[in-house]
Amino acid sequence: MLELAILGFLYDTPLHGYELRKRIAALTGHVKPVAESTLYPAIKRLEKAGLLARTTEPGSVAAPRHVLTLTEDGRRELRRRLAEPDPRDISDENRWFTVLAFLRHLEDAGTQSAVLRRRLAFLEEPASFFYDGDRPLRAEELDDPFRRGLLTIARATSRAELTWLRETIASLDG
Repeated sequence: MLELAILGFLYDTPLHGYELRKRIAALTGHVKPVAESTLYPAIKRLEKAGLLARTTEPGSVAAPRHVLTLTEDGRRELRRRLAEPDPRDISDENRWFTVLAFLRHLEDAGTQSAVLRRRLAFLEEPASFFYDGDRPLRAEELDDPFRRGLLTIARATSRAELTWLRETIASLDG
């Protein structure tokens, strides 16, 4: 997820590490704050793989700043990861939001639609946070008001996403 976010944000514009970290935190920070100890090693891995380049510019006040830019290989890699997301990128809501944030970088509507269809298929499978054996429990079956609330909120969120997915897929396919 972190590497995808780095590639996605750099696709549009070169950024220095601090600005990149702020943008990633705005996207995912409420769920998983981005520590320097994870961001900078990920940047180095992507740089070593030839997916991004670093240039040094004079700092506005003090030390020089390192500006990160995607290479053409980095642009291709981002599009590949978006077109072929890992199953966890489809099923995990936070990872899905990262894919969704950059899906516009796939220029082919059919490929965009295929990714959305994978999420749609995942959401259409019966699921719950709570089960009676193998059977998913519905909110109406629970006496616990907190668990009932959790399922009620999750159902409303899923319905909204399902509606958006169906409308967007129809638009892309239309």
